[in-house]
Amino acid sequence: MSSAVTPAGISASPISGPPAAAVVLGSLAAIAERVEARIDSLLSQEIWRWTNLDRDLAEPLEALGRLVLAGGKRLRPAFCHWSFVGAGGDPADPLITDAGAALELLHSFALIHDDVMDGSGQRHGVQTIHRDFEGRHLVAGWEGEGRRFGEGVAILAGDLAFVYADRLLAGASREAMDVFTELRLEVNFGQYLDLVGTARRDCDPESARRICMYKTGKYTVERPLHLGAALAGRLGQCRDDLSAYGMPLGEAFQLRDDILGAFGDPAVTGKPVGEDLRDGKPTVLHALATERAQGRGARLLAERFGAADLSPGEVAGLQEVLVSTGALAATEAAIAALVERSLRAIEASRVITADARHHLIELAYFVASREH
Repeated sequence: MSSAVTPAGISASPISGPPAAAVVLGSLAAIAERVEARIDSLLSQEIWRWTNLDRDLAEPLEALGRLVLAGGKRLRPAFCHWSFVGAGGDPADPLITDAGAALELLHSFALIHDDVMDGSGQRHGVQTIHRDFEGRHLVAGWEGEGRRFGEGVAILAGDLAFVYADRLLAGASREAMDVFTELRLEVNFGQYLDLVGTARRDCDPESARRICMYKTGKYTVERPLHLGAALAGRLGQCRDDLSAYGMPLGEAFQLRDDILGAFGDPAVTGKPVGEDLRDGKPTVLHALATERAQGRGARLLAERFGAADLSPGEVAGLQEVLVSTGALAATEAAIAALVERSLRAIEASRVITADARHHLIELAYFVASREH
């Protein structure tokens, strides 16, 4: 696997382990194929059903389908799947495919609403839903404000994804639904903390870490693991081991996201370079740089971090501050330590089957070293 290289030319060596391509093919592709087929089938049926009432109702459903199926790593379904199997569940059980599809639709709900809140123009390399429908409003010459129309449609499309996620889990146990409910609460509260932190320009590493855990970390790794075990009827026996693996790995996932949000290649991430720098996201990476920066670097962070009109030169300047202060290196080191904790926990587990532990170890390496 190639190292991630910053614009300043500094190599940030990823965690050593299996090549990411092998992990994607081995642990993600088969699960992703089943989940995507389930979502495609559900949305196709719903488009047919609702267009019998009004042809216009196809549009938000088609937009949702395009977003969900445009790309994505399907990590949440994979964590849920291997926890389910590791707790004794049958990998051919359609319930685990439905659960994976529910997690992806819930993720799409969060992304759609997040794009509205951040004013993002791209997601997975395609136009965001609110921008798409804003453009349709303009071309059609309709009444009212195009921006509000586009955002309104996007909010409704996100709400539809939320409802369909619930429908897919209609046959789940009460324990599993309790996990799913807690997951949804956590991601919403995490998003609120992110909004407040961005508005206040928070620079506290502990606050950034809390946002990291609740906005992304828990709902990406720990709760999907809990959901899988609950669906297998063994959450009580497996919870502690799964949390010991999932909590540090979820934090590592978000820290990698922070790095990609500041340094990621748009051709790979599907988002503009330096998007988090323009949005002023209260990340651990930014908090560490703010603590350490001096002189020109400190002024650049104070005056231009979070400016929507950042020039390419200013993006490069902010990236250089993240590197020169050691914030990038410290974040990479934190990822390595968190993944090591996660690996030790799953390797020591005696309640998760050996095959599932193998796949969860592969997923941990992929989370640490991914490039999108």
